[in-house]
Amino acid sequence: QVQVVESGGGLVQAGGSLRLSCVASGRTFSSGAMGWFRQAPGKEREFVAHISRSGATTYYAPPVKDRFTISRDNAKNTVYLQMNSLKPEDTAVYYCAARFTKSGSSYMISYEYDYWGQGTQVTVSS
Repeated sequence: QVQVVESGGGLVQAGGSLRLSCVASGRTFSSGAMGWFRQAPGKEREFVAHISRSGATTYYAPPVKDRFTISRDNAKNTVYLQMNSLKPEDTAVYYCAARFTKSGSSYMISYEYDYWGQGTQVTVSS
Protein backbone atom coordinates (compact mmCIF):
# COMPACT_ATOMS: atom_id res chain seq x y z
CA GLN A 1 0.00 0.00 0.00
CA VAL A 2 1.26 3.44 -0.89
CA GLN A 3 1.12 6.22 1.65
CA VAL A 4 1.06 9.83 0.53
CA VAL A 5 1.60 12.57 3.09
CA GLU A 6 1.53 16.31 2.38
CA SER A 7 2.95 19.08 4.53
CA GLY A 8 3.78 22.75 4.34
CA GLY A 9 0.39 24.40 4.21
CA GLY A 10 -0.49 27.43 6.27
CA LEU A 11 -1.66 31.02 6.33
CA VAL A 12 0.10 33.57 4.15
CA GLN A 13 -0.62 37.08 2.94
CA ALA A 14 -1.38 37.79 -0.69
CA GLY A 15 1.82 38.06 -2.66
CA GLY A 16 3.63 35.68 -0.37
CA SER A 17 5.05 32.21 -0.95
CA LEU A 18 4.69 28.72 0.41
CA ARG A 19 6.32 25.42 -0.45
CA LEU A 20 4.32 22.23 -0.11
CA SER A 21 6.01 18.87 0.24
CA CYS A 22 4.64 15.41 -0.39
CA VAL A 23 6.30 12.15 0.59
CA ALA A 24 5.13 8.91 -1.03
CA SER A 25 6.19 5.56 0.40
CA GLY A 26 5.39 1.92 -0.14
CA ARG A 27 6.28 1.70 -3.82
CA THR A 28 9.21 2.72 -5.99
CA PHE A 29 8.69 6.46 -6.04
CA SER A 30 10.40 7.02 -9.37
CA SER A 31 7.94 4.69 -11.11
CA GLY A 32 5.04 7.01 -10.46
CA ALA A 33 4.07 10.34 -11.94
CA MET A 34 2.84 12.82 -9.35
CA GLY A 35 0.23 15.51 -9.30
CA TRP A 36 -1.15 18.29 -7.13
CA PHE A 37 -4.83 19.13 -6.97
CA ARG A 38 -6.77 21.58 -4.85
CA GLN A 39 -10.30 22.00 -3.59
CA ALA A 40 -11.79 25.22 -2.37
CA PRO A 41 -14.93 25.29 -0.21
CA GLY A 42 -18.02 24.62 -2.29
CA LYS A 43 -16.02 23.86 -5.42
CA GLU A 44 -14.91 20.78 -7.32
CA ARG A 45 -11.42 19.41 -6.89
CA GLU A 46 -9.24 20.87 -9.63
CA PHE A 47 -5.92 20.05 -11.22
CA VAL A 48 -2.95 22.22 -10.29
CA ALA A 49 0.24 20.60 -11.58
CA HIS A 50 1.75 17.33 -12.77
CA ILE A 51 5.28 16.01 -13.01
CA SER A 52 6.53 12.98 -14.90
CA ARG A 53 8.38 10.06 -13.34
CA SER A 54 11.79 11.47 -14.12
CA GLY A 55 10.82 15.07 -13.47
CA ALA A 56 11.67 16.06 -17.02
CA THR A 57 8.11 17.03 -17.95
CA THR A 58 5.70 19.26 -16.06
CA TYR A 59 2.23 20.62 -16.70
CA TYR A 60 0.32 23.39 -14.98
CA ALA A 61 -3.23 24.63 -14.83
CA PRO A 62 -3.55 28.08 -16.43
CA PRO A 63 -4.42 29.91 -13.16
CA VAL A 64 -1.11 28.86 -11.57
CA LYS A 65 1.23 28.76 -14.54
CA ASP A 66 4.22 31.07 -14.06
CA ARG A 67 3.52 31.32 -10.31
CA PHE A 68 3.77 27.70 -9.14
CA THR A 69 6.59 25.23 -9.75
CA ILE A 70 6.36 21.47 -9.29
CA SER A 71 9.54 19.47 -8.77
CA ARG A 72 10.59 16.13 -7.36
CA ASP A 73 13.53 14.50 -5.63
CA ASN A 74 13.36 10.77 -6.32
CA ALA A 75 16.16 10.07 -3.86
CA LYS A 76 13.95 11.52 -1.11
CA ASN A 77 10.64 10.12 -2.39
CA THR A 78 9.38 13.69 -2.34
CA VAL A 79 7.51 16.01 -4.67
CA TYR A 80 7.30 19.76 -4.05
CA LEU A 81 4.99 22.56 -5.04
CA GLN A 82 6.60 25.99 -4.79
CA MET A 83 3.86 28.60 -4.77
CA ASN A 84 4.79 32.24 -5.35
CA SER A 85 2.73 35.40 -5.77
CA LEU A 86 -0.13 33.78 -3.92
CA LYS A 87 -3.62 35.17 -4.34
CA PRO A 88 -6.71 34.83 -2.13
CA GLU A 89 -8.25 32.65 -4.84
CA ASP A 90 -5.47 30.11 -4.25
CA THR A 91 -7.04 29.34 -0.87
CA ALA A 92 -7.91 25.65 -0.82
CA VAL A 93 -7.00 22.26 0.53
CA TYR A 94 -4.11 21.01 -1.57
CA TYR A 95 -3.83 17.31 -2.32
CA CYS A 96 -0.89 15.31 -3.58
CA ALA A 97 -1.58 12.26 -5.73
CA ALA A 98 0.46 9.43 -7.21
CA ARG A 99 -0.17 7.94 -10.64
CA PHE A 100 1.34 4.50 -11.10
CA THR A 101 -1.03 2.42 -13.21
CA LYS A 102 -1.97 4.89 -15.93
CA SER A 103 -0.07 7.16 -18.25
CA GLY A 104 -0.73 9.53 -21.08
CA SER A 105 -2.34 12.90 -21.41
CA SER A 106 -5.16 12.51 -18.88
CA TYR A 107 -3.05 13.82 -16.01
CA MET A 108 -5.60 16.56 -15.25
CA ILE A 109 -8.26 14.03 -14.29
CA SER A 110 -8.36 13.07 -10.64
CA TYR A 111 -9.43 9.46 -11.17
CA GLU A 112 -6.30 8.83 -13.23
CA TYR A 113 -4.39 8.84 -9.94
CA ASP A 114 -4.10 5.80 -7.71
CA TYR A 115 -3.18 7.17 -4.32
CA TRP A 116 -4.00 10.38 -2.50
CA GLY A 117 -2.84 12.22 0.56
CA GLN A 118 -5.08 13.69 3.21
CA GLY A 119 -4.55 17.25 2.04
CA THR A 120 -2.98 20.36 3.52
CA GLN A 121 -4.77 23.67 3.99
CA VAL A 122 -3.46 26.77 2.26
CA THR A 123 -5.08 30.05 3.20
CA VAL A 124 -4.15 33.31 1.48
CA SER A 125 -5.35 36.49 3.15
CA SER A 126 -5.96 39.71 1.26
